[in-house]
Amino acid sequence: MAETGNEAAVTAAVEALTKAMLQADRAALERLVADQLSYGHSSGLVETKAQFVNVIANRKTVYKSITLSEPSTVMAGDNAVVRHIFSNTTETAGKTASINVGILQVWQKQAGNWKLLARQAFRLPA
Repeated sequence: MAETGNEAAVTAAVEALTKAMLQADRAALERLVADQLSYGHSSGLVETKAQFVNVIANRKTVYKSITLSEPSTVMAGDNAVVRHIFSNTTETAGKTASINVGILQVWQKQAGNWKLLARQAFRLPA
């Protein structure tokens, strides 16, 4: 039963992060990601918490849409490994782009709250 509750809480945290990214909500982004965040993009770029939050909150990248599909969550104590397909449309420096990539996220329960600790995007096989 505890795993089911934790899985539901992790799913809610993933959904809250998606909403915060779409709304460029600095306070929510700060609350949902760990201070130790390692946020990897499919291009190889890796961002810290401050970099990740600032890019979105300062609207350097504007998320126009985000769709998550094929979700899976595996619980491991106070950690959760989440995978999904991440499809989005963004606007950066006046240019619109769409991407469809695989995502691996590691969420960690810190002080009773689920926080994104690590995220790595990867290109999907053709």
